[in-house]
Amino acid sequence: QMQLEESGGGLVQPGGSLRLSCEASGAFFSIDAMAWYRQPEGNQRELVAHITRAGTAYYADSVKGRFTISRNNAKNTVYLQMNGLKLEDTAVYYCNAGYGSGSDYTPRPSWGQGTQVTVSS
Repeated sequence: QMQLEESGGGLVQPGGSLRLSCEASGAFFSIDAMAWYRQPEGNQRELVAHITRAGTAYYADSVKGRFTISRNNAKNTVYLQMNGLKLEDTAVYYCNAGYGSGSDYTPRPSWGQGTQVTVSS
């Protein structure tokens, strides 16, 4: 069973930056792709970015050029650097460790508690 723990969320003004972190722990052999999702209040969870084990990253159009996903395989950790934050980036952000095939990502059914990101003036 894999556990995921997200951190780094908070309150930030429009145009500001935040860096999210997520560490995977527990019983698993290895991690293929990792991803960040977000779920605005009252909306469905959506894929924000994912990254292969080799480091190839894919982004949703809404965050391309502003967010950067990275990972440390030795630490089973994935990061999300968020710059130029907008009001519409407000959401609970979740990480996931799943499977990637090119630009496609399939999540594992293991989720952490998420971390709240609020962009407000």
